[in-house]
Parts: sequence; structure tokens; C-alpha cells
Amino acid sequence: MKFIKSIFILLIMLLITTGCEDSLGPVVSSDVTPPEITTPSSGESYQLLESNADDDLLTIEWTKPDYGFPAAVNYRVEMDPTGGNFSDPVRLGDVNDTSLTLTVREMNGRLINNGITPGVETTVAIRVQAQLGERVDPHYSDPITLAFTPYDVDFTIPEIYVPGGYQSASGYQNDWSPEVAPPLYSFESNEEYMGYVYFHEDNSMFKFTYERSWDLNWGDDDADGNLQENGADIELAEGGYYKINVDLNNLTYSMLRTDWGLIGEAVGGWDEGDDVMMEYIIDEKVWRVTADLAAGEMKFRANESWDLNYGDDDADGTLQRDGANIVVSDEGTYTVTLDLSGPQFSYTLSQN
Repeated sequence: MKFIKSIFILLIMLLITTGCEDSLGPVVSSDVTPPEITTPSSGESYQLLESNADDDLLTIEWTKPDYGFPAAVNYRVEMDPTGGNFSDPVRLGDVNDTSLTLTVREMNGRLINNGITPGVETTVAIRVQAQLGERVDPHYSDPITLAFTPYDVDFTIPEIYVPGGYQSASGYQNDWSPEVAPPLYSFESNEEYMGYVYFHEDNSMFKFTYERSWDLNWGDDDADGNLQENGADIELAEGGYYKINVDLNNLTYSMLRTDWGLIGEAVGGWDEGDDVMMEYIIDEKVWRVTADLAAGEMKFRANESWDLNYGDDDADGTLQRDGANIVVSDEGTYTVTLDLSGPQFSYTLSQN
């Protein structure tokens, strides 16, 4: 009887131990082998021609990192246009496989958009980031260097459009009309789009279209942030001025309701509660406020938070996200206007 009891206790202990091991899941090796770029070879050079814009330019291939167990890995291919230390990398593409193919047009756009001079051979650095999950630090390949000579183009920022039943009430002319719907912009020509759209009423309905027509459109069948071609109309419960991001690579979108204000010593301080809030003007599609400003610095920010703010790096009236503080030289009463209708975000300070 004691023998049977002992066996029973031993089985229970084995089950508990096994269950604990299963709950921990696989353990990432402390000595992960990072990815290695195998193709192309470092030092290769490419002459880009507009006549071949839609042809494949190159395929970047790499080895899969070894985490000590089979794993699904997400990869990002990054470029440093300065050939430096990747302090501000440019995303070339996200994939789940161990290769990425870029067309001449795609690569030319990435180069031109990031300051590479047309007609001049320039060396850039490229690396691969491997990401196992949010709890595991990414691993990077050693970079390779490639030389490109891009061609000059009359650059047009790609757009998609946001037609819906909200348009007429929100200052965008006719409802459900892609022809006059507000655009979103792909600033890096990478099928990732961003822009600001005003929805005057609650429970507004809309979709996304690729052109100013219904030929190719996306909705959201499950109201979960994932897009389907010819999917259901998207309903927005609360009206307001929204920052919209759409990723057509992954067919996802996100929306952030924003209210805009001024912050800084020019309006009283940089602390919470110092924001001077602005009013949205439907007819002009701008934010505006008339306020007494002191000599000093200020910025524009959304929702009284630093998560989304704009400054002016070149003091030229154009805005950059997280840009430099805007200088107000003389104290006085000013009408301040913020224009996020795009594609160039801008502002004006007019002393009354």
C-alpha cells in the first residue's frame, strides 16, 4: 500500500514539473547566431534607369538566425543613406521570409527621398534586423555597402483617399465621392500612408480607395483594424480630427483623435496645463487661435501630450514631427494658424 502511495505521489510530482516546464515555453539561446546577408556581395554597384523603373533591381537574401529552437521570425531590411551607424535607419521592407526584392522604382524613391543626389554614385549601408518577439531584443546582421546612382524624377508623393458619408458635413464636398475625398500620403513611397481627416459627426462611415475611383477599395469586415478588399464600410463612433495611418503592405490601419494646441514659454510654459488650445475651421481645413504670445519658444502638440508634436527645423514655416522649437521674436497678440492638410504641414504667425 505504501509502495502504491509512493508511486502516486511521484506521478503527481512529474505532472507538476512537466506543467511548469511547458508554461515557461522554449528558452532563447544566450548565444544567438544573428542573420547574415548572403546576396548581394558588399561593394556591388547599380545604375538606376527610369526606363527600367518597374524591373526588379536586386534581391537581398540572408540566413535565418539560430535561437536554439524552431521560431517564426520577423525581418526588417534597413538602409543608412549616410553609410554610418544606423542612428536613423530607412526601412526598405518588412518580411517573414529570408529575402526581399526591390524594384528600380522602389529603390530610386528610397534614395531620392532620403537626400541622395540624382546622377551621382553614392554608397549606402544595408543591414537586416531579426525580431523574434517583443520580449526578445532584435539581432542585426553585419551591414554591407552598396553603391547606387539614382535617376532624377519629378517626384509626386503617392496618395490614397478616404471617401465616405461624412464628406459633405465635414467640408469635403460630396458624400462617398473619391474624386474629392481627402488624401493620405506615402512620404517614403513605401505603401505606408498618413494624413489628417476631419469627421464632423459621430458614427461617420468611410472606406479607403487606391485611386480617385472605386476600382480598388478597402473596408473592414470585422472592425478590428484589418482591411479587406471591397470590405465593409468602416464606422467611426466619435467625430473629430483624426490622424490616420494605413499600411497597405500588411493591410492594416489605425486612427488617433487629435485636438491641437500651442505649448512653450511663448504661451506661459512647457508644463502640463500650459497648452493654449486651437479651434478647427471647417471651411479652411486649418486650426487657428488668437492669443497673446511672449517673446520665447513654442511648439504645436496634440492632446496636451508630447507623443505627437511638430516644430520647425529650418525656421521656414514648414513643420517636422519632433522638430525644433519655434521662436517668437516679439511679444504681442498673434493669430496662429496650423495647416495639417498636407502634404507639406505648415503654420503662420500673424501679429495683429
